[in-house]
Amino acid sequence: MQWHHILAFVAAVTPLTLIPGTSFTLVTQQVIEGSRADGVRAAFGSACGLLVHAAFAAIGLSALVMSSAQALTVVKLLGGLYLIWLGITTWRSTRRGVKPAVRKRWRLPWTQLGGFGQGLWSNILNPKAASVYLSLVPQFLTSHRSVAPQIATLAVAHVAVVLVWLLFWTSVVAAARTAIDKPRFRRGMSRLAGAVLVGLGIRTATAS
Repeated sequence: MQWHHILAFVAAVTPLTLIPGTSFTLVTQQVIEGSRADGVRAAFGSACGLLVHAAFAAIGLSALVMSSAQALTVVKLLGGLYLIWLGITTWRSTRRGVKPAVRKRWRLPWTQLGGFGQGLWSNILNPKAASVYLSLVPQFLTSHRSVAPQIATLAVAHVAVVLVWLLFWTSVVAAARTAIDKPRFRRGMSRLAGAVLVGLGIRTATAS
């Protein structure tokens, strides 16, 4: 794979990365409800979720899921329900004054991982993240070389773009929180993040 292929892929994936979505909202939520470190963990979790999709694509599992209507429906529903769960617990935390992870009856197996676990699973269960490696990545692969190393190279470039953007946004939100660190502001932003997560979950679960 030549450098111009990698640069072309970065140019193609950057606009998709900059569009506010699940990872963007999760990072915002983690910084507002916790700290800048929580946002950083969520960003790295989202990046690791992309690596999982890259691995699936390399061994053909993502192609199998995307080619099966039933399997894709299950992935969409799981991803949508997970985002809706995150949104509802975020909204509930603004009324009770506790973080979602503290309420044991609402815990999921990976909740103990905090922001990292939420970022990881939100991307693993995101069919749009899988579609990047099934529709966009193949356009930059060359037939005369092994597919797996090429996918790995593009995945590293993708992760770099995502981390640069999310870590930058984490710093922006952290700075804004320091400047406007008032309970009413934090409750309002948490409720907004919760509503966005629920909306994203509904969109993911009902997407055709």
